[in-house]
Amino acid sequence: MKKLDRKQLAARVARDIPEGAYVNLGIGLPTLVADFLPKGREIILHSENGVLGIGPKPAPGEEDEDLINAGKEPVTLLTGGAYFHHADSFGMIRGRHLDFAVLGAFQVSARGDLANWHTGAPDAIPAVGGAMDLAVGAKKVLVMMEHLTKSGESKIVERCSYPLTAARCVDRIYTDLAVIDVKPDGLHVVDIVDGLDFQELQRLTGVPLKKPLIAA
Repeated sequence: MKKLDRKQLAARVARDIPEGAYVNLGIGLPTLVADFLPKGREIILHSENGVLGIGPKPAPGEEDEDLINAGKEPVTLLTGGAYFHHADSFGMIRGRHLDFAVLGAFQVSARGDLANWHTGAPDAIPAVGGAMDLAVGAKKVLVMMEHLTKSGESKIVERCSYPLTAARCVDRIYTDLAVIDVKPDGLHVVDIVDGLDFQELQRLTGVPLKKPLIAA
């Protein structure tokens, strides 16, 4: 079965972020989105440790150890960018000044609940962190994740079995198999990866999906 790789998934998310948007990219997979934002489209990237105006990853050997994102990865700063105290950064988040938050997830429920911080594994992070603020503070929450677990179970579930980061916060889900909108009347499929039909996607997902609209 054909799937999007990590870079293709990041490019798919980047394609949907509009001109002039203020966007937070969560730790892990979402950070790849920065490298695929369309050239010529002004998008302002935010990191909760206190950076605004993040650019692509630095070239090897050009890293600045004092300029990192929330995942402790080196970043660049675009012309006009700024860095500041993390309390000010969270004021931006909680004040609903971010248009989008792109977050990873372990599970998303059919009603848009998000679980992305704890699985019960011995090496799991000990606290929810800034994801909780982003999930409720951003105007729109985009989740970016693999469709299935390593054991082949759907990460889109009827009800999350992991502790929630936030309830009913997810607007759109991007996976390596599909793009799915979370709406009051259910999960609406927007895109499906080439070579996969709706029936197979439905079988793999395990929760009811609504078919994408087909243009006349």
